[in-house]
Amino acid sequence: MGILKEQYHIDSAFLKEPWKKLTYSEIQKITKKLSKGYIYDALKRLEEEKIIVTEKVGKSVLYVLNLSSISAQSYAGFLHEYISWNQRHIPLQVIENIRNKIPTKFFILLLTGSYAKKTQTKKSDLDLVIICDDKVDPKSIHAQISHESETSIPVVHPYVFTNKQFLDMLLDEGENYGKETVRHNFIFYGGSQYYATINEAIKHGFRG
Repeated sequence: MGILKEQYHIDSAFLKEPWKKLTYSEIQKITKKLSKGYIYDALKRLEEEKIIVTEKVGKSVLYVLNLSSISAQSYAGFLHEYISWNQRHIPLQVIENIRNKIPTKFFILLLTGSYAKKTQTKKSDLDLVIICDDKVDPKSIHAQISHESETSIPVVHPYVFTNKQFLDMLLDEGENYGKETVRHNFIFYGGSQYYATINEAIKHGFRG
């Protein structure tokens, strides 16, 4: 984990908007790393590992997550989950309790809202988004976690969608909760599946 702590400052620059192509300057600004050599070495490593791909536009080089690669989806998902579980401002035990109540093996668990933006107050609730397999009825998950959600401190507001419902929101032309969720979130379970869904949305025209 020590190696990961050194690397993820650069790698995580691609997680906030995984659909976006970034310039070197944008990566430097996001990561607050001033050493050009450090950033270039990190980008070279990510490219060699096929986690990112590059695109030449004029004199500029753009860097973007290679989300068509399963290994890139897995790495991005793992890194995002690692970062999420190390957030000290989030009541992690509440997240764990809800996760253990979800009655299916295949799901994505996201935290969004004020805790994801780090603007929470003592009165803030936890906004959790659960994305389940299309064969699962979201109401059944809601029923299983309702008591835990209502009695937790802070109180949890769960939003449950099938993968298709969530994907449809991302592809809709208007603003909606799905788009807000992908812009501000921490991932606590199902990271690789989340990035597979983002990749599917990108292939169908999603650009944030």
